[in-house]
Order: sequence, then structure tokens, then C-alpha cells
Amino acid sequence: MCAILTYARTDVTENFFTDMLMKTQSRGPDMTDHIKTKGGWIGFNRLSIMGPEPTGMQPFTHRGNAVVCNGEIYGFGPLKEYLASIGYPFESGSDCELLMPLYEKLGTAMFGILDAEFACVIYDGEKNEFIAARDPIGIRPLYYGYDEDGYIIFASEPKNMVGVVKEIKPFPPGHFYKDGEFVCYRDMTTGGVYAKDEWNPGKAGQGRHLSGVGNALSRKTKGSMTLSNGIGIHDEGVDAICEGIHDRLLNGIRKRLTADQPVGFLLSGGLDSSLVCGAAAKLWDGPIETFAIGMDIDAIDLKYARQVADYIHSNHHEVIITADDVIEAVEPVIQALATYDITTIRASIGMYLLCKWIHENTNIKVLLTGEISDELFGYKYTDFAPDAESFQEESKKRIRELHMYDVLRADRCISVNSLEARVPFGDLDFVDYVMAIDPEKKMNTYGIGKYLLRHAFENDELIPHEILMREKAAFSDAVGHSLRDDLMDFAEKTYTDESFEEGIKKYSHAQPFTKESLLYRDIFEKYYPGQSHMVDDFWMPNKSWEGCNVNDPSARVLSNYGASGE
Repeated sequence: MCAILTYARTDVTENFFTDMLMKTQSRGPDMTDHIKTKGGWIGFNRLSIMGPEPTGMQPFTHRGNAVVCNGEIYGFGPLKEYLASIGYPFESGSDCELLMPLYEKLGTAMFGILDAEFACVIYDGEKNEFIAARDPIGIRPLYYGYDEDGYIIFASEPKNMVGVVKEIKPFPPGHFYKDGEFVCYRDMTTGGVYAKDEWNPGKAGQGRHLSGVGNALSRKTKGSMTLSNGIGIHDEGVDAICEGIHDRLLNGIRKRLTADQPVGFLLSGGLDSSLVCGAAAKLWDGPIETFAIGMDIDAIDLKYARQVADYIHSNHHEVIITADDVIEAVEPVIQALATYDITTIRASIGMYLLCKWIHENTNIKVLLTGEISDELFGYKYTDFAPDAESFQEESKKRIRELHMYDVLRADRCISVNSLEARVPFGDLDFVDYVMAIDPEKKMNTYGIGKYLLRHAFENDELIPHEILMREKAAFSDAVGHSLRDDLMDFAEKTYTDESFEEGIKKYSHAQPFTKESLLYRDIFEKYYPGQSHMVDDFWMPNKSWEGCNVNDPSARVLSNYGASGE
């Protein structure tokens, strides 16, 4: 990860600007730099991943223009070669250096052609204006706000702007900012060409960025799948869909293995991270490095992660944490995340502590993770969706909000420890394709959730069949059943019933409704006073659905959780 900061104001001092910039130095500890343009300041903190030589340092400048970008641009090599052949003077091996010539040739149309996860700000010297943009899912963070005199600031994290702007706002994913307006250039919730009565698996997603995945991991057969309940399923339509899922996910994983720094993999033992690790192990030259975390008394997933690691022959590392570690991490996690959301904080504690260990004990700089699968294929609670249209609308909602929840969690837990996150399930072509699948086929009518994803990889034997068929566990449960209980107990000891009732009166937006949520909100306000609107509300199951009207976001409280947490 890197950090970017721009302030469209020329009369602030250099020291004031650099103080703002250094608040996110952990995102880019390798180098820092800033320049002053006719329109204001541009700064960059660098974590050197692609083209790590000094010539790859940003801001990149050309003919009075400048750009800073926190991102990865996939398949950039041929594009850079073409631009060099027509005269652009590249000086580094950085993927982000091509953004300037792209803008100079295409203007804001460039954003729609990028296969990337990015947040960038461009200074157009001729027009003396700042143009900003963010990837369509919001995997890379970007925020904005206006100071008291109306000058706009763009920053990687809210902490850069606390006390400088009145209201900090998340930059909308899939948009660019120009001439004072936000323009949507790509909406990932539209589902490509999906139409309820005219669904065509050959068209879904259109394969815009697909470049093939090679014979080594091509899907072997189109057979039936026998579930643990004995149900056999064979559907040529489903097989065609699964082939598209299979090839696009593998392509998304393969693209994210390219780095000029050591790469590692977070392995929970669940389906999603296991598939990423299993595929990477086949594509990688030599054993991959995998990392898992669990509580010292009741970690569920450590044994499953170990089973996957043994199967794929990875160099596996386990980190064991205690209840004291969990409680001590609460405040730094909230400070890093800039959220008060219950499920985000619970799920972040294990990831934060694991990434902290990786940073302190290894030379790993890049981590692949399994986020964004649930939003596409369904959670435990989406088993209660009353119909296909409701399922699809819920998926769209979750994709739109990803940047405030799971994607935020992965970014902050990893970047605060000076590492870079890459998310294969967030590959744009993959998301386009899955969102275009007939939701009737994505719903859990098969006796097991995420059936399409499981069936897509049934014949590859990338991971043990037991893991491929394993029910999903809530993340906090996977780290350890006691983690959630420890947090609730800590909150219970922090507030009396009377102080809780009095404490929640302080908040009108996203009002806390449990002692745990009040604890998180109070800590949040300590670091980000009055900025609760950065997050829409608490992440919760759809309470309007029968079976989902619960008062805790954990899947553990749902009636269908069953053996998920075992």
C-alpha cells in the first residue's frame, strides 16, 4: 500500500502539509515526497512493490502535469511498451507511471479502461485543476473533504484530514471527480448483461480483461457433483456458468502474483482463502508462504488451515493469540480502521494481529486474501432471501457498500502494518461475470451455500474435498469462539446499565444498541470526532427477511448456522 494526499490550496505551509501526509506514513514507509504546483500540494508515501528503484517514486510529473496513485495496474507491460514506442519517456518499472501519458492522450476516459485496483489524483497543469478517481469496487481507499474556505483535499485515509475539514467523506467507488462533480464511469452492481428472462452464460461479464489461464489449470470435466447430503446435481447451464467462474477467478489470482517483493497468503481454512492459496500453489514456482491465526483455547479454523497447508505443501505459519491480545488490540484497530461497525471490528482484530506478526517477523510485502466472495455468492443469512430478485438486490447493496466494511478491514489491517493487500475475488472481470449470473442459480437451492463456486473447482483438486464442501464459519468464530465473547464481556464490564442508557443518547446517527457497539463508538469518536457518516450504518443481515431479524451481526446467531462453527 501507499498513501496519497493532495490539497488544492497554495497558501498552506509546507510544514502543515507534510504533517498531514506523515499521518499515513505506515502505508508507505519506504520513501516520502511532495511537490507544490500552481494549484496546490501533492504528496506521496511509498511502499515499494512494482519497480522498487528510486525512479519509481511519485509524484510522477510531465510537462507541468503530476500524478500520485496508490494502486496496482494489471497487464501494464504491453501498454507501457506501446506508449514508449510512440515517444513517451518512461523512467521506471512502475506500473503507475503510465497513468500520466494515458491521461494526456485520453483524459478521464482512461479510467474506464483500467484493469486495476487504484486511487489516484492527477494535477492538470494546463487547466490548473485536480482530477481524482477510485477503482470500481473501492479496494484502494480514498476520502475527500473541504476546508473551511472550500478548498478540496483528497487523502488515502480519514486520519490525514481530521481537524482540517468539517466533514470527511468516502470517495465513491467507480467515479472520477472533475470540475467539482463526481461522475460514475463504471458501476459493478449492474451485472453486465444480466436479464432475468434472457440470461446467457456465454455473455455474462463479456471477458473484458480475460487473457486465458493456461492448460495447467483448465477445468477438467463437466460432471455432476455429489453433496454431503447425497444430492446429485447435473445441469449443463450450471456447468457452463461454473467454467466461466473457474477461468476468471484463476486469471484474477494469477495477475495478482506478479510483484517485485515477496508475496504471502492469508489462509483461514475456509473455502475462499483456501481456493486462492490452492490455485496460487499450482501457479507458483516453489512453495508459497501461508499464514493463519487463532485463539489459544478454541480456534476453529487453525486445523482446517493446517489441513490445506499440508495438502498444497506451503510453508505454513500459525500465530496464537490470547484474550488479553484481543482486548489490547481493540483501540488500535478502531484507530486504524476509522469505523465503529461491530462486525468489521470483530473480524479485524485477528487480521490486524496476524498482519502485525507478518510485518515484524518476515520479509513479506504483499498479501493475497479471500475477501469479496460472500458479497457475490451469498452469506449464511442470504439463505433466507425470499426470492431471486431479493438475493440480487442484496448482493448489489453489499457490493456498493464493500468499501465501508470488508474491503476497508482488509486495507487498513494490512496497510497499517506496511503491507499491500491484493484481492482476487475483486477482479473486475470476475465480479462483472458473477453479478451477471442469473440469481436463481446463485441462491442456495442446492443444500449448500456458494454451490457455484464449489462446483467450479470440484475437479481441479486444488484443495481437499472436505474443505471445498465445508460450511462457512463467521470470521470471529473461526479465529476462536471466545473472541466475540471476550469482546462482549469487556464491554459489559466497561458500562453499567445506567451508563449505557445515558451513553447512547450522545449519538443520533447509527446509534449504538449494545454495550459492545457503544464501546466501539466511544473509541471511534476519540479519534474521528463527529465523522460517523463515513460509514452508513452497522453491517447487519437484512432484517426485513424472515429469519434475519437479529440483534447481532454474527452468523452464529442465525438458525442455519448449524455445523458452520465446528
